[in-house]
Amino acid sequence: MIKSPIKPLTLEEFLKLPETKPSSEYINGQIIQKPMPQGKHSKLQGKLVTGINEVVESRKIALAFPELRCTFGGRSIVPDVAVFAWERIPIDKRGDVANVFKTHPDWTIEILSPDQSQTKVTGNILHCLKHGSHFGWLIDPDERSVLIYPPKQQPELLQEEQEILPVPDLVSDLQLTVGQLFGWLKL
Repeated sequence: MIKSPIKPLTLEEFLKLPETKPSSEYINGQIIQKPMPQGKHSKLQGKLVTGINEVVESRKIALAFPELRCTFGGRSIVPDVAVFAWERIPIDKRGDVANVFKTHPDWTIEILSPDQSQTKVTGNILHCLKHGSHFGWLIDPDERSVLIYPPKQQPELLQEEQEILPVPDLVSDLQLTVGQLFGWLKL
């Protein structure tokens, strides 16, 4: 039996599809569904969004969004945490936060889930940096490590509890160590 190749969807066709739970991403012409977040992932994601927003939202410096679809550079991805400088947050006609973000986050944070491809997640961070993001983090809860991706620099692996996690300038008031980050997993 001969199978005809399936014509890949375009980005525009992908964006017209209904959303999936968990979210699907459009990467290099392929639709890839993210794994269902589990306990460690959800706890870290919630604490990061809250912690970042406590430092920057009231002063209108930036805003952290969980699981926000960002479409740019031929991809449509859903970072675990996307942080946008205040003046770059898309708004609608009423002045509310827009539903559609056709731009890169200033800081992208990914939290590795069991069974998730580290290469795919790293690819999304690198895509963000290539298209204007200022910073990326890849958090591995099982290894208790954070890969820091500053733009145009070598990534840095942080694993020691006392190490201070570097952050982009727009959230420079956020002080967090590796130990504090993973301490959030304790009950």
